[in-house]
Amino acid sequence: MSSSASAAEQQEARLRHDATLVIDKAVSLTLGGDSLLIVDDRPHRKSARGCCGLCKSKAQTKTTHAISLYNILDAEVRPSSLVITYAQPSTKDDVSVATLHYPISEKEKPTVEAWMSNLLDLAYGTAQRRKRLKILINPFGGKGNAANLYQKYAAPVFAAGRCQVDVQSTEYRGHAIQIAEQLDIDAYDAIICCSGDGLPYEVFNGLGKRSNGREALAKVAVALLPCGSGNGMTWNCLGTGSNSIAALAIVKGLRTPLDLVSVTQQNTRTLSFLSQSFGIVAESDLGTDNIRWMGAQRFTYGFLVRLLQRTIWPCDLAIKVEMDDKKVIKEHYAAFKAREEDLLVDQNRLEAAKQSPALPELQYGTVQDDLPQDWEVVPGETMGNFYAGNMAIMSKDTNFFPASLPNDGLMDIVTIDGTVSRITSVKMMTEIESGGFFDMDDVKMRKASAYRLVPHQKEGYISVDGEQVPFEAFQCEIHQGLGTVLSKSGRVYEADGPR
Repeated sequence: MSSSASAAEQQEARLRHDATLVIDKAVSLTLGGDSLLIVDDRPHRKSARGCCGLCKSKAQTKTTHAISLYNILDAEVRPSSLVITYAQPSTKDDVSVATLHYPISEKEKPTVEAWMSNLLDLAYGTAQRRKRLKILINPFGGKGNAANLYQKYAAPVFAAGRCQVDVQSTEYRGHAIQIAEQLDIDAYDAIICCSGDGLPYEVFNGLGKRSNGREALAKVAVALLPCGSGNGMTWNCLGTGSNSIAALAIVKGLRTPLDLVSVTQQNTRTLSFLSQSFGIVAESDLGTDNIRWMGAQRFTYGFLVRLLQRTIWPCDLAIKVEMDDKKVIKEHYAAFKAREEDLLVDQNRLEAAKQSPALPELQYGTVQDDLPQDWEVVPGETMGNFYAGNMAIMSKDTNFFPASLPNDGLMDIVTIDGTVSRITSVKMMTEIESGGFFDMDDVKMRKASAYRLVPHQKEGYISVDGEQVPFEAFQCEIHQGLGTVLSKSGRVYEADGPR
């Protein structure tokens, strides 16, 4: 019996057994498949507005409302009451913490406690409760507002979910690398970055620098509260740009293995979790640092400016191609998405990491080694855009790699010739948001396990996870399930797959 089938059967059993709790003969709390249904027959009185207190108030009729089980944060039996804490939608893009109190007698406590246990089991499923979180705040993130965003929107949700938090601000570029490298990995379940994608990049590399890097990366999950320009990790794993909704998703988040990419340049090796780019995307990202005040819009602005110039970035490119047919890639995505969640995958990964705690060896060597003979050499004299993605969404509304998967052991590579017309290029940009980009004839898609790129020019930009690296030859290879993130689904990204 699979773990997912077992979990489904357990949920069905909980719903069959004492699903409804009646309190004081007037309130019924019923556990449904995805919600808590509350029917309250107690008389409530409210003052009638606009009559200066001279009008008689009317008793309210029966009230009925439902709360999504996903939004249930905690429940406890106190000396004389049942208290249920949940995340209540406050605006279109935010939730706030709300609490329900119901009086109970000493005699009712055993029944209430049993029902409450079922409520929390259904509300959390296979997600770990009361997570131990190391919170890292980039004081320069969110235009310098990251700390305020955390305190106002995320901290109350973490507290209501009974998470243990340890908050620390980073003091300089690279500080998170040092923190992660020295972290007690037995003391925390996850590192939460209040920043853009730069801090997760540092955290993954800090964990990877340890002598037990593979073990640390498997054991400690990483998540992002969106306080930067792109916030790709949040959009992919949690499906939101809201701090409070992201905090709720972290409380309910499922441990999810994540492929990581080794990037080698000369004698260095770094880890990438999001993307690597060369050409127009790298130029649009790194070449627009002077207009960071525009937020995510700076990518669009930079793209358009460089598009009008029709610049090409000649290079030598070789790829270890695993799939290059779009129909096959779509079938691969659909088959992976249809898989049942299997908790044993994570357990086996942790055990394997304990047995071999160091980072995995490089299967294809480094950029300084001879090029493997079975790699496909791709003409790059007129390269307009090279983009390799490990996640689907690069920033809000840019689902650049719709067939990307968290842990299929493959990276998705897009190459576009720099000689395509401006009209076609503009259409490509608009088709990213509409979902038609993947199927465009001028967009070459490959799933690959490794590649090497050698720029011909002396100067330019290469971006790794949005961070600038030296403009020189680099080689990448992927490691299946090396890292860990917290995600909503536990299987796929919160993005529309290829059509």
